[in-house]
Amino acid sequence: MCKFERILRVIVGILIIAGVWYFYASWWALLGLVPLITGLVGFCPIYRILGKQSCPFKKNNQ
Repeated sequence: MCKFERILRVIVGILIIAGVWYFYASWWALLGLVPLITGLVGFCPIYRILGKQSCPFKKNNQ
């Protein structure tokens, strides 16, 4: 996961938690933990399942 994507996930997670909790005060705000944790850890299990990579790897020409 790229640095930009990690930062974006953390920001989105915090916004979801704060926004849902502020406007609805419900447990649905915990859904914001998903992008927050994946952003902090730098690992997304769905990417692994789908075989997706968000950042290209540099190939060594040896």
